Amino acid sequence: MLSKSQAKVFFLGGTGLFSAAFLALTVDTHRKVPAQTRQADITPAVARGKRIWEHNNCMGCHTLFGEGAYYAPELTKAVERRGKPWLRMFLKDPAAMFPNDRKMVNYHFNDGQIDDVIAFLDWCGHVDLNGFPAKPPLAEKMKATSAAPVVTMKPIPPIFDTMACTGCHSIGGKGGAAGVALGAPPLDEVYKRKSKAEIATWISDPQKIKPDTKMPKLPLSPAQVTEIADFLSSLGN
Repeated sequence: MLSKSQAKVFFLGGTGLFSAAFLALTVDTHRKVPAQTRQADITPAVARGKRIWEHNNCMGCHTLFGEGAYYAPELTKAVERRGKPWLRMFLKDPAAMFPNDRKMVNYHFNDGQIDDVIAFLDWCGHVDLNGFPAKPPLAEKMKATSAAPVVTMKPIPPIFDTMACTGCHSIGGKGGAAGVALGAPPLDEVYKRKSKAEIATWISDPQKIKPDTKMPKLPLSPAQVTEIADFLSSLGN
């Protein structure tokens, strides 16, 4: 058993030792903050996006860095998971991107505000959070797969990525992560199921053909519809 004087020394010594360790770790953490948060990459667009996020109380539904409400999806890795084209279209009209399903409010952001929000989310996704959020344990097993490799005489048209088609559908085993839960099929052999005219009609207005479909009516011009239909019908040639 310690005497009173020994107990006092033990207490004061232990307090001093752990206080010093705490201060050292605090200083070390602060030194790492600029690099871990990519402080140098906080552009005016990122700052404006953060203010838009706060002004509209996005954390009332979403979480960011694990903080916020758990009503809607976690958005720390939203850009990595969905891609900028998909997010741009979703923020423009959330209901159109998830017909008959998603209930997110349309804030009627203009193009500049949408770019700022995406810049903010992109910055968030590159902050070093020591592995947070963790990769979904079943992500690899749930990846959409194609029945056959893509053989095409021409490259994937830029409009196919711009319209975020690969966000839901896979081509050649790539893409399609967002569409797994929605039942969006791989498109490698769509030419076997539909003619070019049928593909074009479906792309132009999916709800007109199947009112309960999860596929949105994309803002495509007739020329863009034809370009995508030409590409999909050429797969396998």
